[in-house]
Amino acid sequence: MQHKPQLRTLPLLIAAAFYAQHAYAEDGAADAAPDAAPMQQVEVTAAHLKSARIDLSPNVGTTIYSIDKHMVDQLGQGDNTPFNEVLLRLPGVSQDSKGSGSIHVRDDHANVQYRVNGVQLPESISGFGQSIDTRFVESTDFITGALPAQFGLRTAGIIDIQTKEGQPKSGGRIGVLAGSHGYVEPSTEFFGTQGAFNYYLSGSYLTNKLGIENPLPTSSALHDKTNQTKSFGALSYFLDDNTRLGLMFGTYNGRFQIPNNPNQDAAFTVAGAATPDSAQLDENQREKNRFVVLSLQKSVGDLNYQVSGFHQYSELHYTPDAIGDLAYNGVASDTLRSNTSNGMQFDASYKLNDTHTLRAGLAYTRQTTHSDNSVGVFDMNDDGTQASTTPRTIIDNSSKTGKQSSVYLQDEWHISAPLTVNYGVRFDKVQAFVSEQQWSPRINVAYQLAKGTALHAGYSRYFTPPPQELAAQSSIDKYAGTSNAPEVGVSDNVKSERTNYYDVGLSHQFSEELTFTADAYYKKIRNMLDEGQFGQALILSPFNYDRGYAKGLELSGVYSRKNWGGFLNVTTQKAEGSNIISGQSLFGPDELAYIANHYIHVDHDQTVSVSGGAHYHFGDSQISSDVLYGSGLRLTPDNGAPNSGHLPHYTTVNFALTHTWKATPVGTVEGRLALINAFDKVYLLRDGSGVGVGAPQYGERRSFYAGLSTSF
Repeated sequence: MQHKPQLRTLPLLIAAAFYAQHAYAEDGAADAAPDAAPMQQVEVTAAHLKSARIDLSPNVGTTIYSIDKHMVDQLGQGDNTPFNEVLLRLPGVSQDSKGSGSIHVRDDHANVQYRVNGVQLPESISGFGQSIDTRFVESTDFITGALPAQFGLRTAGIIDIQTKEGQPKSGGRIGVLAGSHGYVEPSTEFFGTQGAFNYYLSGSYLTNKLGIENPLPTSSALHDKTNQTKSFGALSYFLDDNTRLGLMFGTYNGRFQIPNNPNQDAAFTVAGAATPDSAQLDENQREKNRFVVLSLQKSVGDLNYQVSGFHQYSELHYTPDAIGDLAYNGVASDTLRSNTSNGMQFDASYKLNDTHTLRAGLAYTRQTTHSDNSVGVFDMNDDGTQASTTPRTIIDNSSKTGKQSSVYLQDEWHISAPLTVNYGVRFDKVQAFVSEQQWSPRINVAYQLAKGTALHAGYSRYFTPPPQELAAQSSIDKYAGTSNAPEVGVSDNVKSERTNYYDVGLSHQFSEELTFTADAYYKKIRNMLDEGQFGQALILSPFNYDRGYAKGLELSGVYSRKNWGGFLNVTTQKAEGSNIISGQSLFGPDELAYIANHYIHVDHDQTVSVSGGAHYHFGDSQISSDVLYGSGLRLTPDNGAPNSGHLPHYTTVNFALTHTWKATPVGTVEGRLALINAFDKVYLLRDGSGVGVGAPQYGERRSFYAGLSTSF
């Protein structure tokens, strides 16, 4: 089946790393033995069906940046780099603390969709950017802008992951990375093909003493150990040359100590108990996530389709220091949040003729959320003083079953050789804490101005429901007259965000070595969604601004030659909202009164973000470096308007050196040395002020890592 080339923004980042070496690719591409001819046929079939699966997703008129495993290899920790930190090397992506959302795409809070092998994964409470293991990723397309009708619900950015798969020659990789803060991470991968059966399996274990950002500017944190395990598997069986049955599964288990902040003053007295030192508290958090996806993919002439069923379960459990939380906060909440999702997804494409390709699909998800809270509180007097030093416990449990359904239809129309239009419509409906729906038209245009120069523009109407797993409602009245009573006794349900999105971009290839891209966007938003951390547990709570907007400009360039190359991304952006209309009990009355009549910066708004990197390859070695710059997230100055200030700017620089020894008795061996935050920059990601912000959180100080792996 032949297709005309689709016009899109040129992939930038993949070129920067094109000449890097990688042991997995090298061994995986090794010639099979002469008697392995049937496996070679399976390999050809796999490539054909993989191409057909990619064809199910249109990209006309969008902005696409691509990362492959060679690019990941240039980062300091290689494929041990947390996946959210890999995404920080993309235009329009800014970093945040782990407890506040990890990353932001085009000034949105979360609102990122993860798709693995064409299947949209359900959201997890723990944040999927942490539970995805970078090592199983073969390549990633990062899609932003005015998206086609196929993409909905989570629309700030689409993280479209193609996973590693089995190779004709069975093999694997075993490695370990160790370094500062007691960091140790062993990992393993196995892959292969047996007749029509193809498999890839990976697993890792991580322990260190810097699981969550340090609330102090010191090199080491107090009470900040983490243990994390991850596993992933991709199995497929080819029923015939045009039909593949696939099974994909993954697990994530994380345990975190909540870091302590010494020299704090207690605000409450607990009967019969001495006030513990704030440096000796013992708060902990446990996170779980697991998913399984069964897919059938088939090609019948010009018709391609994939149907998938999925199950996902996630859980987060915060356990307080019972006496310490009561003494310092007046509240000790044992919080267990869980979410179970089941659903299906169907996508199909049909090449009607040389000028039209039709695509259609539907999706349905049913999820059940439980929020169980055992909350220790004190009774309070009307004047705000402590009425009793003996705490009592309030049980505040709730659950909700919600449903989401979507359907779309679109047409990719090749009007002429340089001009392509993709237009369509989707319908989304959500029934959870609120019942809402919307028809969303989409149109994208791509025009080839000249050889190496492409222009795209688009308009999309978006409908973004609040994340049900985070939007659990508490019974405010239960806390009346206690130390957990909100200042504002109203908390309306969180609503779905509705957005008009405009995007225009240009890419130009100056030469074979140098490519440049520029992209501008504007979003006009009603019921603007945001999230904040309003308690000790690292659980975010969503709320709405009545209206808001976001706008920005992204510039990106890459230079690549045979043995060396580099990339640079510069983003400037602004996002503001006005009048909080849901979750009002999370705020103080003065904040609400000011925001009701003023636009304020959202707390995660960062005016300028820069990422860049360079590498040089010589012989069997490579040296690389990357840099991150941020102008600082928002803060609330003393006696100032909410989010009217910003933290100081920061710059961090990382270095890595790798060397490969080929054909050793234990296979191909790779050694790695990495220096993170090489100049030991002390910088704040959060200072604890702002709308919906928890404790101060500092970035990682200078750290050193060393790793060794063998591929066989």
